Amino acid sequence: MPIKKHLAVTSLLGASFAALGQNSFIVEDLKVEGLQRVALGAALTHIPINVGDEVDNYTVSKTIKALFSSGHFDDITAYRDGNQIVFKVKERPTIASIEFDGNKDIKDEQLQESLDDKDIRTGETLDRTVIDGIEKGLVEFFHSIGKYNAKIDVSVVELPRNRVKLKFDFEEGDAASVRQINLVGNELFSDEQLLRLVESQQDLPWWKFLSSDRYQKQTIEGDLEKIRSYYLDRGYLRFNIDSTQVSVSPERESVYVTANITEGEKYTVKGFDFIGDLLGREELIRSVVPLKSGELYNGSLVTSSEEFIKGYLARFGYANAEVRTIPDIDDENKEVHLTLSVDPGKRVYVRRILVNGNQNTADHVVRREMTQLEGAWLSNQSLERSKLQIQRLPYMEKVEFEVKPIPGVDDQVDVDFNVKEQPAGSFQAGVAYGSYAGLQFNVGVSESNFLGSGDQVAFNINTSRASTRYSVSYTDPYFTPDGISQGSSIFYSNFDGGEIGLVDYDSRSYGIGTHFGIPINPVNRLNFSFRWIEEDLDRIADYEQTRVMRLTFEDPNNPDDGFDFTKFELGIGWSRITVNRGMFPTDGSRQSANFNFTTPNSDLNYFKLSYDSRFYWPISNDHRWVFSTRAALAYGNGYGEKNGFEQVLPFQEFYRITEMELRGFERNTILPQAVQRRPLSLPGTPLPDGTTTGTIGGDPQFDQLVPLGRIGGNAKAVLGAEMIVPTPFLDEENTSSVRTSFFVDAANVWDTEFDVSRYTNLPEDQYKQLSDFSDPGRFRVSTGLSIQWISPMGPMLISFAYPLKKEDDDDTQNISFNISNTF
Repeated sequence: MPIKKHLAVTSLLGASFAALGQNSFIVEDLKVEGLQRVALGAALTHIPINVGDEVDNYTVSKTIKALFSSGHFDDITAYRDGNQIVFKVKERPTIASIEFDGNKDIKDEQLQESLDDKDIRTGETLDRTVIDGIEKGLVEFFHSIGKYNAKIDVSVVELPRNRVKLKFDFEEGDAASVRQINLVGNELFSDEQLLRLVESQQDLPWWKFLSSDRYQKQTIEGDLEKIRSYYLDRGYLRFNIDSTQVSVSPERESVYVTANITEGEKYTVKGFDFIGDLLGREELIRSVVPLKSGELYNGSLVTSSEEFIKGYLARFGYANAEVRTIPDIDDENKEVHLTLSVDPGKRVYVRRILVNGNQNTADHVVRREMTQLEGAWLSNQSLERSKLQIQRLPYMEKVEFEVKPIPGVDDQVDVDFNVKEQPAGSFQAGVAYGSYAGLQFNVGVSESNFLGSGDQVAFNINTSRASTRYSVSYTDPYFTPDGISQGSSIFYSNFDGGEIGLVDYDSRSYGIGTHFGIPINPVNRLNFSFRWIEEDLDRIADYEQTRVMRLTFEDPNNPDDGFDFTKFELGIGWSRITVNRGMFPTDGSRQSANFNFTTPNSDLNYFKLSYDSRFYWPISNDHRWVFSTRAALAYGNGYGEKNGFEQVLPFQEFYRITEMELRGFERNTILPQAVQRRPLSLPGTPLPDGTTTGTIGGDPQFDQLVPLGRIGGNAKAVLGAEMIVPTPFLDEENTSSVRTSFFVDAANVWDTEFDVSRYTNLPEDQYKQLSDFSDPGRFRVSTGLSIQWISPMGPMLISFAYPLKKEDDDDTQNISFNISNTF
């Protein structure tokens, strides 16, 4: 269309110039009239005529074409005024705004991206000739997803100052459903077998309203490829989909799909060879590729062999390696010989790595997690490892990378890492609430990315009905450039066990500590720690479980005094982390094992062993369905003797249970009970008024037991399994900050030092009410639904749980809710 305009204007110019004479003339001046937005200088750059040049009709015609090609003008005319040439132009309008209305299946962002590809965006000039093409493209898209009644109307609204508003009005209509999928030519496998492979569903009954039989062209094409792969993986090398027909019903509400196929016969791999350059690693590659002579041809194995070779070569910088399998088919013997042609191409180096999207995190914090370096050859393994390590940072929600070729250079690339950050802590200044701890007042900050440095800082003042705790901690994950971490902490705590269902005691403690982490490799790490702790215990009742401790440390002259302890605690641990991201992982595992003990010069001598693990197995390719298991095992005890008694694990060091370990039960309700053994008092001589002269102690065999709250144990086991599922009514963009799961929890805490046989001489009714708290099999089990959300005010957790196995004196809770809980 523009070319026709050019010719028309050229012919008019020819007539005009002819009227003035056929001879050329010398240009004395140039003028451009009608400019508004385009600068005169910009217009003159497209006019190849200068003052003093000799011009004719042909020269002016070429000039008009040059002005049209600039894309700034809708109309151009030229005329001669004496010896000067005047170009009169009409500029193309500027797009002031773009509006979309009625679109549901295509988001505004997708539409704008499509327009951007055609340079139609706010602030640009409007080329009206492109509009028709956009309308047709959108209609074709709606047809591809089954909306054959879709209509798109594009209107151009004129605005002042040569501006326009583009408005796209959509009438999408209903999508056509797949009424029937017909396979023609299959004899080896039935329709039912093959259609079981496909994603498209046909002619669904009304009661399957949660499923969809909507027609989508891409889905049908993918389904046919699944059928093709099914045959090729079973040796049918000559399988072919001869043709595909899609028929639409007259009302355009139903679609019939017919695929004509040729099955062919099975072929066996006669052998395979390599040609090309395998960089001297042919024997290694031959031993690893899954192809085997004498076995049935398998298309998946051929594809995986090609991908393995390309991936293997990409480790060494050959990012553009090409691997092509050439089959030599022997139809008579039904055999095929495979030749894998390998062209590694040039080794590719990384010129520059850019980090985008890190608004809060410093560049060097992201870069220090990278194993792909600038100036080194491009390695797909290093890129994936870099992505994984960055994504494991708790303040990173999503990480992607893009390899960009450099124009004109075939052996260098740039790499862009695009990150999306997320909150990695919380600022607390107010009130939090927990089903277990009740109302809590919190002031403090906990941040895993302090000032974008990647350092972890926490300052907290936490108060609840049972405790007050002040703490400050700081950890530098890169204390040395090679990844040795170092941290320090200081704390003060005041705790009343009786307020939360434990035995009555008061504990006041303070201390200071430091810890180091040494990386063994990218996933394994050794940890070392030291803490000095001063602790003061008061109001300790005389329980059976505290008897040894009281006998060991009690002052006979002042038995009501509390105990003061100085402890020097050392720790060594191992951790292995292979999860794919720091928060809400969907693949990999976290494992840790720790051994903590007090030094012999401490007032208390004990040790504690623990192992924690959590594994994630993605079930779906998009990682929205994930199966997870977890286990936590712990055991502690005393060592050595003190004041003639063998030391035991102090009861205040006993293990307990948190909300996340056993949902559906009140916290600590499954712990062993503290038991007090009291002599049964017998009344003295009766007096006339009915009173007695006093009481006298009975025989120990008539003692009575009094349970007085929970005390914990020195052994602990927690097991769990979760099915993580997509959260309903939630956009995919928010799946990394909200998690929904169905769970089964099981847990037990027991006391290996408790000896139930010591109480066999009690009265039968007393002995029967005593549980064996040393039994490791007293597991409680629950199941339910859990929803977790990383909210702006901190992590939030709500659980709906039902106990499957419990004991009579257990306290249960079906709903629990916590803000600022750690999980």
